[in-house]
Amino acid sequence: MKKVRLWLLVFLCMMAVFQVLLTEELLESAHRRNCFSYETAFRNLRNHNLTKDQVNTFFNNAGSDMEGFCELLTMYFASDCQMTDPKLLKKQVADAKKYRGNEFTEINGYVKSVWSDLLCFPVGKIAGKPEDNVVFENSWMQSRTFGGDRGHEGTDIMASENVRGIYPVYSMTDGVVENIGWLRLGGYRIGIRSPSGAYFYYAHLAEYAKDFQIGETVSAGTFLGFMGDTGYSDVEGTTGNFAVHLHMGIYLNDKDGTEFSVNSYPMLSYLWERQGGALR
Repeated sequence: MKKVRLWLLVFLCMMAVFQVLLTEELLESAHRRNCFSYETAFRNLRNHNLTKDQVNTFFNNAGSDMEGFCELLTMYFASDCQMTDPKLLKKQVADAKKYRGNEFTEINGYVKSVWSDLLCFPVGKIAGKPEDNVVFENSWMQSRTFGGDRGHEGTDIMASENVRGIYPVYSMTDGVVENIGWLRLGGYRIGIRSPSGAYFYYAHLAEYAKDFQIGETVSAGTFLGFMGDTGYSDVEGTTGNFAVHLHMGIYLNDKDGTEFSVNSYPMLSYLWERQGGALR
């Protein structure tokens, strides 16, 4: 009888240990699955819902290291923009790299593409009018109707003086001219591919600074042309359909080569803050 009880006790202990191990394995398996959501990260990458304070916090915590900043930002997007503590984000980054490395690397690569090459706010002062300025707000995916109902894929930098051809437009990054000329929506535009792979789209120009050629290399701060109001027409040179402004868009290509847009507002805000909230 004692042996039966002893074996029963041993059996129950083994079952308890097995249950603990099984529970730990199930929890670990769930953590491996849920430590990084690609779909959530990709959606929030596009929306780029960031305040200037969050940008500063992430940069400061990363020691102004762009690699570390982008990793924190990638994990912030994967948390559905709910986790803002850099210490917690760093722990989640380590788990995401360990268990969902390929997915984390892909999203992190997109983040690095749009942030790594930023050097210059794209609009400068009017010659002889230092008091004139520009304003811009987060208009990502606001309704637009010309050419059919659609969301606004960029940021409009509006002129305080509604006159075309007086505000200089500069390249935000180094890069290569990939597109130039008239577009029905964008009017006179120029598109520049930065070294890290992002496509920077400058639209509604009044005129170009020079005869840029596709494949031409430009540097951050290169004078591209003047802010204008061209576009919203199939007729090249059409003006006057809206107020003078620069439409600034940022685009990436996914692993299959499909282009998608990313909200440019946080990047513009970052550059604007770097130069003291005034035109240079």
